[in-house]
Amino acid sequence: MAGAIIVAINPGRQFAKARNTQRTTDVNALLSGIVQNMTENQGRWNCPTSVYYATSLPVTTTMIVSESEADNTQINLSCLVPNILPRLPVDPSFPANSTTTGYTLRYETSSGRITVCAPSAELNETICTVR
Repeated sequence: MAGAIIVAINPGRQFAKARNTQRTTDVNALLSGIVQNMTENQGRWNCPTSVYYATSLPVTTTMIVSESEADNTQINLSCLVPNILPRLPVDPSFPANSTTTGYTLRYETSSGRITVCAPSAELNETICTVR
């Protein structure tokens, strides 16, 4: 009963929490897909559809897209579909048919860390996953 009252009092917050939960699931799936791609390629990133980063991941924060784009501020990860991921996740605030996923990727060469983030997270949350 208390749960129903809380949802009734502030449904907007509950919907925002649900969208953030989806974002957390999505960034984890993207990172897992990237790691699996690298594992299958002896530790090297190999994504033939990536226009600018076919053999390396971006060292600056870069938007993940599902189609080739015209500039080097984006990376295409459609090579992960369907063998690694069933589909590329799209941020819940973006249209389902968007070519931009709404998620970002960054690779730190010095530490080997890969960071995937959801910059559109709500409720002042920071949603990132690092490996």
